[in-house]
Amino acid sequence: MGVNNLKEQENKRKVIISVLKIFLLLIIVVGIPLYIYFFQRERLMEFDSFNAVVEHLGQYKLEAIPIYIGLQIMQIVISVIPGQVFQLAAGYLYTFLPALILSVTGAILGTMVSFYLARFLGSDFVHLFFGREKTLEYVEKLNSKKAYMAVFLIYLIPGIPKDVVSYAAGISEMKFKAFLILSVIGRLPGMMGSIMIGSMWHKQEYFGMIALCVLAVAAFVTCIIFRKKINGLLDKIYNKITS
Repeated sequence: MGVNNLKEQENKRKVIISVLKIFLLLIIVVGIPLYIYFFQRERLMEFDSFNAVVEHLGQYKLEAIPIYIGLQIMQIVISVIPGQVFQLAAGYLYTFLPALILSVTGAILGTMVSFYLARFLGSDFVHLFFGREKTLEYVEKLNSKKAYMAVFLIYLIPGIPKDVVSYAAGISEMKFKAFLILSVIGRLPGMMGSIMIGSMWHKQEYFGMIALCVLAVAAFVTCIIFRKKINGLLDKIYNKITS
């Protein structure tokens, strides 16, 4: 009788967890988009250009800090939202170092939310978001010996789709600490570049903006040419952060 009670309780617990997962999934997939469409549509339209973002955040410079961090989190969790325009605006408004600290803070929190959200929901629910084939492709990469290199390059190289990565990492064998460090390091060059351009734009340092763009292209080419040496260095870093 006791065994039957334990099994019944376990089945109830599983049902409750499944219901909670479905409820959370509906909130993310249906609830948030509907709320934004019906109640925040006009406010969202205010962010239709760089100047609009700067003007909106600039009205309440200090008060807008949690809003900016929230936008950074949102563009990672709801990954179709582009983050570069907000980083440009942050560099324009707050100067380089404060904007970088705020951006990294948002990136860390956003990565944490998406990673553990995927871990809580499980693989079946993540497949509903991004498709089974695409998710499994990334999970396979993240479970391989070159996972750390894959994560670093995915976040480093512009144009590579990143929407599924943090969710795939949550259902992979990769440890959160390793994924967080490598993804943030990978994000840094692009994030720093966007913030610096915004800061230079505010100061009208157009020559510096051009030089930065040239440097970014050179860095990208260097990463491709010396990818084997970079891979070796990342091997050592990975072994340290996962030990």
